[in-house]
Formats: sequence, structure tokens, C-alpha cells
Amino acid sequence: MHPQTPEALVRDHTVYSCVMGSRAFGLATEDSDTDRRGVFLAPTALYWRFEKPPTHVEGPGEEQFSWELERFCELALRANPNILECLHSPLVDSVDDTGRELLSLREAFLSRRAYETFTRYAHGQRRKLDADVRTHGAPRWKHAMHLLRLLTSARDLLRTGALTIDVGEDRDSLLAVKRGEVPWPEVEERMNRLAREGEDAARHSPLPEEPDRRRVEDFLVRTRRASALQADPYDEVVQGVVRGRGVGET
Repeated sequence: MHPQTPEALVRDHTVYSCVMGSRAFGLATEDSDTDRRGVFLAPTALYWRFEKPPTHVEGPGEEQFSWELERFCELALRANPNILECLHSPLVDSVDDTGRELLSLREAFLSRRAYETFTRYAHGQRRKLDADVRTHGAPRWKHAMHLLRLLTSARDLLRTGALTIDVGEDRDSLLAVKRGEVPWPEVEERMNRLAREGEDAARHSPLPEEPDRRRVEDFLVRTRRASALQADPYDEVVQGVVRGRGVGET
């Protein structure tokens, strides 16, 4: 099999792509960008080479970023907030059979680990906002809006066991924060309240302690094997190994 460029991997082997950012969150305005995220399946035969396929690719389009399937699953099992939200985008650009099975595993990735990962990310963003207030007298209001959104999403996930990323009825109040129309002390109190509610929700969450790693791994192994069986016809070594023959056997 001939080497494939990162751009070709995204172009030819994407199994799932969606729109993220403000458009997926229900917070888009006229000047909002369109952020696209995707998952590609690198052909299994490429892993027989010394030079392995990339774990992620930036581009080729503007505001586009994709992960190789294994890396994506690994991050989702760790409850990475950005990855989990990508799995729950209401704006799907494209999806094939492999992508549909990935989406069917959304619940398998969810666990109480989300409390730690979402909270750690929120704390990092809060420190940046506090630093802006100390330095400039005001936060970056767009970042403040998104932190409120994240804290609400995390709280509701821990309460219900389901991740919903569209802000729904909170849209107007969040956009008011983005425009700087809400005093910082009021925004700060909302953040503190949401953090407390998230902590309480974590103690009683219906989510399992750990994600269903075995189920996800079974999906990955089956997908890798199916990909290997689709190797180029002349790649007899790869085909032979996958079908159980040793190297050099006929």
C-alpha cells in the first residue's frame, strides 16, 4: 500500500464529521465561524509500516480538525470534554456505517470520570478569567459565556446521565454574558453555583464509575480487521496474515 498524506486520510477515510463550536451549542451569531471536527479510520495495512499514520490531522479545510479512530476512542474513554461533545453534536456533516456504530457507542464512553475532566478544564478556564479581571478589570466575555455553558452541560450530564450540548433556553442569557451586559460578580456567582451543583450531582450520578472499555475495544478490533481485509489486492502479505496464514505461506 502506498503512503497516504494526512489530507488524503481525512478526505478518503473519514467515518464521521460534524460541526462544533457555537453553531453546535446553539450560540451562533452572524460572525460565528464554522468549526468542523471529524474521525478518520487509517487503513490497517498502514500500521505494518515503520512510519505510522498520524493520530490527528489539522485541516485541510479552515477550522477543521480530525482524529484517527483509535486516538478518538482513547480520549473519549478518558472523558475528554471536547471529544465527548463531538460525539453528541446535533450537526452531523457525514457518517458512514463505521461512524454510525461509533455514535451508537456514545453511552459506553460516559462515566463519572466526566466530573474530574470537566472540572479540571473548568478550573483552568476560570483561572484565566480571574487573571484577566485582575489585569484588565474584566474577563474575556466570550470565554466567560462558554465556561458557563460547560459548567451547565457537566452538571446536567452528571444529573441525568445524558450529554446535551445545545444550550436551548439558556441562549439569550448566555449571549448577554458574551456581550458584556452582565456584571462580572453576577457571572462569578453563577459559575460558583453551577460548580456546587455539579459537585452535588457527581455524588448521586446515574453514570457508571468507569466507561465500557471492553465494548469500545471490541468495536475497534473489529473495525481494524475489516479494514485489513480491504487492503490492496496485491498486498498478499497483509492479506495472508489477516486470514491466518504465516508470512511466506500460500
